[in-house]
Amino acid sequence: MTTLNPLLFPFFLTFTILSSPVLSASDLILAKVDRRIDLTSQIVRITTSLKVENTGSDVVSEVLLSIPENQANHLAYLTATLNEGKGKVKPSASAGVGLPVEVVHPKDAPPSLTFYSVSLPKGLGKGNSLLLDVFAVFTHILKPFPEKISQADIQLLLFQESAQFLSPYAVKVQSLTVKLPDARIESYTKLENAKLQGSELKYGPFENLPPFSYSPIVIHFENNQPFAVAKELVREIEVSHWGNVQVTEHYNIVHGGAQSKGEFSRLDYQTRPYLRGASAFSRLVARLPPRAHSVYYRDEIGNISTSSLWGDSKKTVLEFEPRYPIFGGWKTAFTIGYSLPLRDFLFGSDGKRFLNISFGAPINELVIDTLIVKVVLPEGSSDITVSAPFPVKQTQETKLSHLDVVGRPVAVLEKNNVVPEHNVHFQVYYKFNSLSMLREPLMLISGFFFLFVACIVYTHADLSISKSSASYLAKLQWDEVQATIQQVHSIISRCLTTHDKLEASLRDLSRTGDIQACKATRKSVDSSLKELSKELKQPLAVLQSSPQAAQILPKVEDLVAKERELQERLVAKHTTVVDCYEKKLGGREIENRIASHQQKVTALRQEIDDLMDFIDEI
Repeated sequence: MTTLNPLLFPFFLTFTILSSPVLSASDLILAKVDRRIDLTSQIVRITTSLKVENTGSDVVSEVLLSIPENQANHLAYLTATLNEGKGKVKPSASAGVGLPVEVVHPKDAPPSLTFYSVSLPKGLGKGNSLLLDVFAVFTHILKPFPEKISQADIQLLLFQESAQFLSPYAVKVQSLTVKLPDARIESYTKLENAKLQGSELKYGPFENLPPFSYSPIVIHFENNQPFAVAKELVREIEVSHWGNVQVTEHYNIVHGGAQSKGEFSRLDYQTRPYLRGASAFSRLVARLPPRAHSVYYRDEIGNISTSSLWGDSKKTVLEFEPRYPIFGGWKTAFTIGYSLPLRDFLFGSDGKRFLNISFGAPINELVIDTLIVKVVLPEGSSDITVSAPFPVKQTQETKLSHLDVVGRPVAVLEKNNVVPEHNVHFQVYYKFNSLSMLREPLMLISGFFFLFVACIVYTHADLSISKSSASYLAKLQWDEVQATIQQVHSIISRCLTTHDKLEASLRDLSRTGDIQACKATRKSVDSSLKELSKELKQPLAVLQSSPQAAQILPKVEDLVAKERELQERLVAKHTTVVDCYEKKLGGREIENRIASHQQKVTALRQEIDDLMDFIDEI
């Protein structure tokens, strides 16, 4: 065990408490403060038990909490509840959901602190005391140190806090316990009463602390838990009165831990994943509601088979794997969809219907920077209101779906910095006339009727086009242009495949050192490219002579020119690498010599792909 490196101290927030005016004198004191900080995941959870005493003569109706501004900016969840002393919450107007908490701005408050007022359901009289449990959840306050690591490195994090409870009230006795994910710890601030026991770091007890006592500590520890952060999550909950609730969740996830540097070796990862990828995550677990069915998981390419689903009467668990392990800074995007029985989530009250469903994401320990929940109600719904247990931004929009006339109303809820504690139920109230359910069947019947009428009219009408007409001849010419363009597209695709063989020969050369095999591949590739170049002349000549191809011809010629320039760059890169190997130069020297070629190859390949996509849409 080592003491804290002095180089880490610049990470501390500079407080101006001592030089700021002191808050108005308060008759409250904190007789006992027990804090417990959980650092076992990327989400920091702080549980604080406060014994509050009123030593004055006036009745007190609120308790102030103070949080450093740099932490308050990352505060995701804050709740306070009264406790009887044995883990039981006292009955109150807000029992079950916590006491009212709001941001306040006390007079002469230190500018580096954010204050929260906890309203008490009953005033605290002279000489009385109460137990207050405060639970706070923070995101993005664990800082990777170092910020970049290689595949073989473990992930180390920095956590900054005060060993003493930062409060506007005097504290008689206070202790702090920090729960770490593992007993291994790089360094920590060693105060006189600090003690490390297994995976728990304890500070205190501290006695007779004046208001705004602050004792900075930094903990540098190992944490290889998945740092899955959803930069954006869009949940679409579509209600159908025919008995189904369809939920579709679009995830855009990034690894929020230490950035990955250097090359990635899949072989090392597969053989020793706990050593060559300890900080990466390769699987995610989503806890879906019970009786979820028709579950699917797919990414941008298509369906994923590496997933499993099981459940019971209380939950449905979906475990799935992205196509590749996610290292620091790496991203992935995918979609989860499932259906739920309508009777489990739709109810009636006072002439209205209301949907009662969970708000947050089902994936374990996921931090969501921006969560957008869209509740799509049946067409004809009106008088829509939303009841959420916490502040959210609310808007409304309309979604047009099959057989819709005016569209379906959509209640849109948006919230930033969402954690698993937000995965509670909210309600969407609306009015709906049951006769509106007949609208779509009637439209479907009408549609089939008009279809049959159109078929009768079509079979009795002569709509043929003379084969000698100008429009028919123009169509034939355009069909010929399209076929020629597809021929060019096919030849260029074969050229790109041949380029890949040339690139593959360089990778084989770096692995085996066989220069002769690399040269042989080069000779074969040169021959193939010459043949393909000859094949390309005929379709180009056809396009150049056709008036119908006048608009698309510049794009085709640009594509051919880019492909030839790419050939030249790849050949130059190949020649340079082979020469370097013959001269037995080092890997760094080779990279420096081909850097300009590689940069241009990447740019050209992207331009060619864009042109290929454009031509493919013709």
